Amino acid sequence: QSIELYVQKATELTRQLLGFARGGKYEIQPVNINRLVEENIDLFSRTRKELLVKKELEGKIWATEVDEGQISQVLLNLFVNAWEAMPNGGELTIKTTNMKYHHSDISNASNGSDKYVSIAVTDTGVGMSKETIEKIYDPFFTTKEMGRGTGLGLSSVYGIIRNHNGQIQVRSTQGKGTTFTFFLPASEREIIQKEEKLVKMLTGSETILLVDDEKMVLDVSSRLLRKLGYEVLTAENGIEAVETYEANRNKIGCIILDMIMPVQNGGATYDRLKELNPGIKVLLSSGYSLDNQAKEIMSRGCNGFIQKPFTLKELSEKVRSVLCVN
Repeated sequence: QSIELYVQKATELTRQLLGFARGGKYEIQPVNINRLVEENIDLFSRTRKELLVKKELEGKIWATEVDEGQISQVLLNLFVNAWEAMPNGGELTIKTTNMKYHHSDISNASNGSDKYVSIAVTDTGVGMSKETIEKIYDPFFTTKEMGRGTGLGLSSVYGIIRNHNGQIQVRSTQGKGTTFTFFLPASEREIIQKEEKLVKMLTGSETILLVDDEKMVLDVSSRLLRKLGYEVLTAENGIEAVETYEANRNKIGCIILDMIMPVQNGGATYDRLKELNPGIKVLLSSGYSLDNQAKEIMSRGCNGFIQKPFTLKELSEKVRSVLCVN
């Protein structure tokens, strides 16, 4: 479950970064920052047993309007920085506070509000010199040895906070530790509560041909499909997929087809399979989003699309939807 959480967060982050690269689009909504802190620190601390983690969270924290994926990126960057500053272990403290400020107290405040939520991340590590503090937000600046870091962590943190109309401050003493504090404007909007949905797996007994050039994807996806009750045949490229289908066409219910493959790509493979059986049922699979290439294949009659990495629930729903197509 922890591994799946990491994968899901990585997937969300990648999508957010792709959106940011296209113009800084965010999915903004009012959230409880305490919940976001709890989720991220619990995830982080599971693999950092040498740290003593302390949480000092405001009882009734004000709502803030943020993009959860972006603020999670800020928190994880600050947690990783704190951990790296404490090579022999230490204390990591996360504190949230409701605060009221005059506009002059936080420079360049642009949202017209005097209510803020502050989030402070404190470590008991090696600290930083004044010269280092002056450069920490510069892109590609890093104190790590070659190959250990990109120098983009704190630069992205700074950009995300500023794009949320917030501010970030740092206090550090060499040999005693560092505190990063960022301030986000409070919101009067009601916090959206996340609903825990009952996960229902849709099962079946049909035979599925799974086509992917990545052996790990074949292995994991085959296990997922078998857990859902399906019989599974596999192929590692388009040519092998066509041969396998020709030999088993009478029992294959649908095909899960990777879009990007060597030897013969998903589009060419789909066309060949369609020639063999115009009514063939195909679920297109890709690590890329539903871009122009995928849309073009879909427009030729492909029955569905699933983006990797997918969960067992997503796979169960997509496969049933394709198999139920008349």
